[in-house]
Amino acid sequence: MSRALKIDRTPKTSDLLIRQKVEAMIEYAYVAMRQFPKVERHVLSAEIRQTLWGILRLVIVCNKKYHKKTTLQELDAEVDLLRSQVRMAMAFQYLDFSKYEHWAMLNDEIGRMVGGWIKAMGEPVAGV
Repeated sequence: MSRALKIDRTPKTSDLLIRQKVEAMIEYAYVAMRQFPKVERHVLSAEIRQTLWGILRLVIVCNKKYHKKTTLQELDAEVDLLRSQVRMAMAFQYLDFSKYEHWAMLNDEIGRMVGGWIKAMGEPVAGV
């Protein structure tokens, strides 16, 4: 009697949807940044990578902390910084418009999720 090992590919309940979205954006960003000029790979591209990993770190920290307000504000600021960096990459013509458009859409979705998280933390819990 042999048992086949079944691998469960569904996300863990401990993984927030925003964390999954940030990880997907990081994967997309690394592909999109491959077309940056060689000179910029160690300047703007490195700054963008640092911001991306900072966003993921802050999402994980926010999920673990009890008092999230200041960390959520830092996360919101990092998302805004990434928006500016991606916009600058487009302005310098390091990204074509379709890649910029897709990346901006991913970033906006994460920004809306962060905004909703901040709003949810600001409201008192009903019944307490």
